[in-house]
Amino acid sequence: MGRLGSVVLKEFQQFRRDKKMRGIVLIAPLLQLLVLGYAANMDVQNVPMAVLDQDRSLESRELASAFSASGSFVAAAWPLSPAEADADLASGRAEIAVGIPPGFGSDLRAGRSPELQILVDGSRANTAAVAMAYADAVANDFSLRYSPAAVKIMPPVAARTRIWYNPELKSRVFMIPGVFALILMVITIILTSLAIVKEKEAGTLEQLIVTPLRKTELIAGKLLPYAAVSVVIVAVALTASALVFGIVPRGSVGLIFLLSLALAGATLGIGLLVSTIAKTQQQAMMYSIFFFMFPMMILSGFVFPIANMPAPIRLLTYLMPLRYYMVIVRGIFLKGSGLDLLWTQVWPMLAIATAVVALSVARFRKQLD
Repeated sequence: MGRLGSVVLKEFQQFRRDKKMRGIVLIAPLLQLLVLGYAANMDVQNVPMAVLDQDRSLESRELASAFSASGSFVAAAWPLSPAEADADLASGRAEIAVGIPPGFGSDLRAGRSPELQILVDGSRANTAAVAMAYADAVANDFSLRYSPAAVKIMPPVAARTRIWYNPELKSRVFMIPGVFALILMVITIILTSLAIVKEKEAGTLEQLIVTPLRKTELIAGKLLPYAAVSVVIVAVALTASALVFGIVPRGSVGLIFLLSLALAGATLGIGLLVSTIAKTQQQAMMYSIFFFMFPMMILSGFVFPIANMPAPIRLLTYLMPLRYYMVIVRGIFLKGSGLDLLWTQVWPMLAIATAVVALSVARFRKQLD
């Protein structure tokens, strides 16, 4: 066994003895995927609704039932006045209020178009926009029951819409691959930065420094075991997403493993870079979170669409390897994309990984400060 193999074996033996590190690799990704997989759900369902029924007719009760039957709204309050409806919205008891005016039922029976007031709590803008669209759809569908026959005639051009890749428009199908990428990024950065800084604190890094190992051998021996660990993380995440959420990749699983190693190269290099700066594990954690993990999470498109960001911020996203991996993993999961379609995302990620590792190697000094 050569010098490089000895360092790799030493890292695996140290990893086997470190129970906390095993927990980070095996248990943390599973728990994070389960928690974030269920929590990261942007579907608008069971929105609490206040119904101000000032008509109290059969038609007004049918309208309220139509809102509840849609699955998007739940009647949480029945205010008796507009002031009470406003109070329900202000207190958070309801996020949407539907005001049914007097004469609503008689207007419908007479073929007139009654007005319907819908108030939406806009403090959560995304949920408010979707809830408002759902409410308009429920009201329009309900009004068609009482519309004259002439109004129901189909227009000469009818659009037939078909949704690909996510027919049921479930946000979890889109979010799980993103959570998958986020977990891989977080765990690999933490593993590398903390493991090397931990050796600094324990004084064991001094023993490696005085050996005949070249700097490249020492760094490779440190990074290769964690590259193998990243494969385990990917396997755990893929298994959990399939068994728990029923979400399996449409494309090649092998391609996911291969391109995950490319991302791991960048994130492990970032962890190594942090370890050359930080003196303690607390510093390593703070540097990793505030200077790398948090910016990558925000600028990768995981939560906020990159297209909606200002132009200067969009330029920064091109420096984030997670940006490219998000497109890759979602393309493989949802669309079954192959390397021919993903290459425009692969080569920038490889370039960033190469640059980060090279910078980390250049900063690593085989000497004590």
